[in-house]
This record gives sequence, structure tokens and C-alpha cells, in this order.
Amino acid sequence: MIRTLGFKLGTIALLILLLLIPLSLIDGLVGERQRLRDAVLQDIARSSSYPQQINGPLLVLPYRKSVREWRTGADGQRYQEEKEHAGRLYFLPERFALTGDVSTETRSRGIYQARLYHGQSHISGRFALPERFGLGEAFADYRFEPAFLAVGISDIRGIRNDLVVTLNGQAFGFQPGSGDVRLGAGVHAPLPSLTSAAQPLDFAFDLDLQGSERLAINPVGRDSRIELKSDWPHPSFFGEYLPSERETDAKGFTARWQTSFFATNLQEALANCVRNPSCASFPVRELGVTFIDPVDQYLKSERAIKYALLFVLLTFAGFFLFEVLKRLAVHPVQYSLVGLSLALFYLLLVSLSEHLGFGLAYGLSAGACVGLNAFYVGNVLRSGVRGLGFGAMLAALYGMLYGLLSAEDYALLMGSLLVFGVLAAVMLLTRRLDWYGLTGKPVAP
Repeated sequence: MIRTLGFKLGTIALLILLLLIPLSLIDGLVGERQRLRDAVLQDIARSSSYPQQINGPLLVLPYRKSVREWRTGADGQRYQEEKEHAGRLYFLPERFALTGDVSTETRSRGIYQARLYHGQSHISGRFALPERFGLGEAFADYRFEPAFLAVGISDIRGIRNDLVVTLNGQAFGFQPGSGDVRLGAGVHAPLPSLTSAAQPLDFAFDLDLQGSERLAINPVGRDSRIELKSDWPHPSFFGEYLPSERETDAKGFTARWQTSFFATNLQEALANCVRNPSCASFPVRELGVTFIDPVDQYLKSERAIKYALLFVLLTFAGFFLFEVLKRLAVHPVQYSLVGLSLALFYLLLVSLSEHLGFGLAYGLSAGACVGLNAFYVGNVLRSGVRGLGFGAMLAALYGMLYGLLSAEDYALLMGSLLVFGVLAAVMLLTRRLDWYGLTGKPVAP
């Protein structure tokens, strides 16, 4: 039997340190299961389509420019040498509009599910070509090749329709490949020769696109207006521009964006990229939405384990108070069994949440742990009432922990109030306790 208070507290502290071993193993298991889940989701995306990024459309006009340079020959005579340099002119739309209706579906593999989306979009707008393509007096030095309309799509496997663009009332079919290395993967539509006169080019086409997890759009227009509707009720908007308007309810969401060249600075960024040979990709000012599940059981389980040490400390403190106030001797082995049951709660939580919702899994795991400890402590302390009291205290702690997990923004505040409340309760209950009497040492005069 342990007779000194200091030795008893030291033993409890050692047990708490030993409990960190199974808790760290369970934490590693959560990370391993999360990586397995991510690998399965990546495999599902590999067999269907990855997250999608839409860049464009851009009007690309290839050219060859005659460049004349003066050279000095071996005889000292100067002569003029003419060379041709190949290049491309890029035109962004004056007006860009995208209206999309996105529906979601789930693909299952084992116990894991991946969310795919099908977006039926109508893309339209207008190019405003300046006279002589904005080249001015140097226009005579250029020879132009047929222009084409380029659209960057990050994973072209997701295209589900035959793409046809109408340009000033004429229809042109798209071909595979964006036609420009800066846009990466995508499609392009060859166009007839363009005149050098100032002219508007109105375009429109429909895009049926499948993807997974997220849909990103580059607002390429001088005036860009984007509207997305979906049946997914938990959108997460991302990018450099948040929606100017959005409505979300249980049936889905509607979001609208509006940007301009003043906000995106895309015209200047594109010009700098064209002048810089090391610029290998088209500048992106993306906006979009992520179709994610707001309840990630692994993330919440990982957060719960972060509070495990505090949870064990509070439980052992309650157990110790029962022992001290009721003058009962509790063996360290009994402390160890209670601590192991607290650690197994997290293992139950992870395993059940893979098959049930996190809330239900948490309730079942906490209920099993509370019931087991109430029964066990009631027998250890030789009183069913004390066992029920300990179980009620443990249930309150589990309820507070669930509140900490649910209210992430207020977790620090709630945790601080919880610790302060426990300390106040301990001080209140032990305010008249003779600690010297527990240690067997005489009180100093």
C-alpha cells in the first residue's frame, strides 16, 4: 500500500508518461489511415479525372517578323542582314462570361469515397482586335500565320462533349492540345485568316467537364463574370477572389464572381511573361470552389488526440480526488486500467468513424468508455453512487471535448475556461483538506 502522498503523485505522473506510448501509436495509426485514404482517392481520380483548372480562351496569332541588322564584313565594309524571328501575339477577351451548373456524385472503393463533379458550362465573350493588331508602323515587318483560339484545361480526359466554338456566327471545331506551351494541356480551334482592321470577335461554346475535388477558373477577361450553381451544400471557395455574391442552403449553392483587369493585372502579367523567355506557364489568377466533405473523421480524430494528455490529467485528477476525499486506497494498477480505457477510446473513435459518421462514432466510443469506467470505479471505490459520479464527470469531459472539436474557432477559449473551471473545483473541494495529515508528517508550529 502506498503510504506517502509524494510517492503516490510520482507514480501517477509516471503512469501518465507511460500512457503517452499507446497514444502516440494511435496518433501514428490515424496518420497511416489518412494516407491510405488519400492514396485511394488519388487512384480514383487517376482512373477518372483530376481537379480541373480552366485557362482561357486566348486568341493566339503566330507571326514571323523581319529583323534587319547591320554587319561588318571581313573587308571592313558594312552591309545589312535580314533575319526572321518567330513569335506570337496574345489577345485576352474584353468580356469573359462563364455560367456553370455543377452536379456531384460519389465513387466508392472499399470503405472510402471520392467525390466527382460534372460541370455543364456555357462560356462566351468578345475579343476586340485593334487596328493592325496594335503593331502600328511596324506592321509591315510582320507576316502572320492562321490564328487559333486556345483554351487550357488541366485534365482533358474530363471533357464530355464535342467542343465547337461559334465565332461571329461561324462554327469551328476544337482539336486536342492547347496549341501553346504556356497553357499546358487543353484544346484549340484553328481560325481563318484575320484582317488587320479593328474588329470585334464574339465567341461562345459549351463545355461539359468532369473533375474531382475542385474546380478552378482563370478570369481572363477585361471584364469577367462567373456564376456557378451546384447541388453540393458544403462549398469551400478559394483563390485570389472570393465570390461577390453567394447563397448556400441544404439544396446546394450559387456563387457569382466579377473581376476586371484592374484587379487581376492579367494583361501586364501576360506581357511580361511573353517578354521573359524563362516564363514557361500562363499567369494564373485563379478563383473557384472545392467540393469537400466538411467532416473529415481523420482530421477530427487527430485533433482529439492532441487533447488526450489534458484529458488523462483531468480524469486522473478526478480519480485522485475520490481517493483522497473518501480516504480510499487505489492501486496504481487500477489507475493504469482506467488510463488504458481512455487511450482505447481514441482507437474506437478512429475505427468506428471509418464506417459511421463522426458524431455517431464519437457518441458510441464515449458511451462505451464512460459505461466501462463507471462500472469499474464503482467497484473499486465500493460504491455504485461514486461510480456513477465518476461516470458523470467523465461524460462531462467527453462532452466538453466534443465541443472543442466542433468549435475550432473557440477551441482556445473553451479549453482555457475548462482548465480554469477544473482548477477552481479542485481548490473548492480540497479547501479544508489536511494535506499534512495525508502525508503523515507533523505540522510545523
